[in-house]
Amino acid sequence: MVAVFTLLDAIIQQLSLVFISLTIGICLAAPLAILSVFYKRISYFVLTTINMAQSIPSFALVAIIVPLVGIGFLPAIAAIVLGSIVPIVKNMYIGLAKTDTALIDTGKGMGLTDLQIMRHIRLPLAYPAIFAGLKFSAIIANGIAVLTAIIGSGGLGRIIFEGLASFNINKTLSGAIPAILIALSLDLIFSLAEKKLKSKAGY
Repeated sequence: MVAVFTLLDAIIQQLSLVFISLTIGICLAAPLAILSVFYKRISYFVLTTINMAQSIPSFALVAIIVPLVGIGFLPAIAAIVLGSIVPIVKNMYIGLAKTDTALIDTGKGMGLTDLQIMRHIRLPLAYPAIFAGLKFSAIIANGIAVLTAIIGSGGLGRIIFEGLASFNINKTLSGAIPAILIALSLDLIFSLAEKKLKSKAGY
């Protein structure tokens, strides 16, 4: 078994890896998705790049990070961001780009600028797609965060790998079960946030 304080410390590290990476991913993905809606050349480049990135296995991505930026917490963040940003960009772009053109034309007829249309029309209608991407990204980030234990990130992955190395099933489960519960909790949190925002938007 694992000491309670050791397990709590690992859970905090795991959550830090996930939420820091997710925050950075959103900050990077939002401008990319918005620019892709307005500029076809940027859209082509962004979508081509993320489709290529999607094909890279998570374990290989973590391995590639090591010679580029080393090992530790920050390199792990870089690996998680790169591995989990794809669903955010893709779903945000699809949600924003697929807005009914009749609604956009109505907005323009009312004198709204492109940014106002983005804020008041495109974004509210894109909530389901955006939050689906965020949920998927958060779950991916949690999974990659476990793998990054091999490059010294800490978290629940360290406990899991130590348990596997010593054939200690109890220790392995002590890390695996909280990781699974975190994934389920992330799914629930984003589902509730989506419902709240949709109710505020009036649909």
